[in-house]
Amino acid sequence: MTGDLSDGTFLPLGTTVDERESASPVALLPIGSFEQHGAHLPLATDTVIACTIVRAVAEKHRVRRLPPITISCSHEHAAWPGTVSISATTLAAVVRDIGDSVRRAGVTKLVLVNGHGGNYVLGNIVQEATVDEPWMALFPGEAEWSAARDAAGLGSSMVADMHAGELETSILLHAHPHLVRPGYATGDHRADDRRHLLTRGMQAYTTSGVIGLPSLASAEKGRALLAGLVESFAELL
Repeated sequence: MTGDLSDGTFLPLGTTVDERESASPVALLPIGSFEQHGAHLPLATDTVIACTIVRAVAEKHRVRRLPPITISCSHEHAAWPGTVSISATTLAAVVRDIGDSVRRAGVTKLVLVNGHGGNYVLGNIVQEATVDEPWMALFPGEAEWSAARDAAGLGSSMVADMHAGELETSILLHAHPHLVRPGYATGDHRADDRRHLLTRGMQAYTTSGVIGLPSLASAEKGRALLAGLVESFAELL
């Protein structure tokens, strides 16, 4: 990913004074990935989307923004150049360490804002962390994504639109159009039956890296998707 980070989309650029004055007990930790997204989206797409969601939420709610985790569990994309992964064990350890640190800094609620569907371990982390008290949450979940898709009028289903498709391309067309390269209008690829994805990886189902319908994407759908997620976050809060 290249581009100017000074707009605060990807990095929280506040000071310790800003944090002290905010005094919000809720912190948002964006978690992305560094993996192939076909020929039209950048390797950092999931990180960009997670940070974009966090920024949209922070514009409506008093929360603390944390810098993103940019490399996670992307082993199913290993066949493509550029993809980098860490183990689920490592990701879990990093998230737990961050959780311990922010709690010492006065945060009583930590929301993991996940932009990569392959980070299955995050659900386990949240379950374990909330045994004694509900202090950690995972967002968006399947229900939130589904509601946002419906509100935005997406033409594809969650099954068909798995990766680099209508949803992800729409969000980037809205929030970061300079990151979307030509070719998405002809990049559709369907592989609805992916029952062996965990063992065979994405390469068993696509040669382009796309499983979805990016031709249906639009900036307006991206705007509506983000608005739907912000609305869902209010319920979580």
